[in-house]
Amino acid sequence: MDFGNFILSFVLQMVATLGLIFLFGKIIALCNGAFYRNFGSRGRAVCYATGFIGTPVHEASHALMCLIFGHRITDIKFFQLNSSDGTLGYVHHAYNPRNLYQKVGCFFIGIAPVLVGALILAGLLYLLLPELFAGVSAEIAAVDFAGDAGASLGHIWRSFVLMFSYIGTWQWWVFLLVGSLIALHMTLSREDVKGALSGIVAYLFIFLVVDVVLALVNEGLLSAFTGGVMACGAFLLFFFCIFLVIALLLLAISLIYRAISSKK
Repeated sequence: MDFGNFILSFVLQMVATLGLIFLFGKIIALCNGAFYRNFGSRGRAVCYATGFIGTPVHEASHALMCLIFGHRITDIKFFQLNSSDGTLGYVHHAYNPRNLYQKVGCFFIGIAPVLVGALILAGLLYLLLPELFAGVSAEIAAVDFAGDAGASLGHIWRSFVLMFSYIGTWQWWVFLLVGSLIALHMTLSREDVKGALSGIVAYLFIFLVVDVVLALVNEGLLSAFTGGVMACGAFLLFFFCIFLVIALLLLAISLIYRAISSKK
C-alpha cells in the first residue's frame, strides 16, 4: 500500500465533504445572521415571513435523516410561532449510541439542512429549467480537482455563467425565490452542530476503514472511490456557491433597507 497516496486520498475526501459543508455552512450562517440583524426590530417578523417554507424544509431534512439512519423521532415541530425561546421548529430523536450506523447518523442528521437544501435546489432546477440543469450537470461532471484544479474551477465558473444566462426567464426567478427561502433557514443551530460533531468520529472511522480495505485490495479502487467522493463534492460546491450568492444578495438588500431606515 502506498501510504502517501492513502493519506492524500483521505485528506481529499474530507476536504470534499467535511471541509465544504462546514466552510459554506459557517459563511452562510454569518450572512443570514447579519441579514436579520439589519432589519432591527422587524428582524423577527422577517424571520417568520421567510420561515413558512424554509423552516419546514429545515426540520423535514432532519426528520428524513432520522428515518434513514434508524433514529426514533420522539417529538417534531415543522413550524411554530411565538414559542417561549423563539424556536421556529425542532426535531427530537433518540438512538442507540452503541450502534455505529446510528452513531454516524448523528453527523448526517446534524448537517441535513445543508445537504437536503442542495438536493432540493438541484431538483428545483431540474423541474423548472431542465436544459439548464443538463448543461450545468455536464460542466460539473467534467470537474476533477485532483487531476486539474485550474480546469475544474473553469468548469464551475462556466456553470455560473450558464446559470445567469437564464435570468430573463420566469422560471429562473421562481428558482431564486424558493432558493432564498431555503437559504435563509438552512443555518445550522448550535444543537445541529453539536449533534453533527457527536457523530463525526464515527464518520471519520468509516472512511478510514473503507480506504484501508480499498488500498489493500487495489490502489485503483481507492483512486476511483476518491474520485467519486470528489465528484459529489463538486456537486455540493456548485449548489453551495449558489446558496452563497443568494445569501450575499439578500445581505445586500438588508443593508440597503438599513441604510434607508437610518435616514428616516
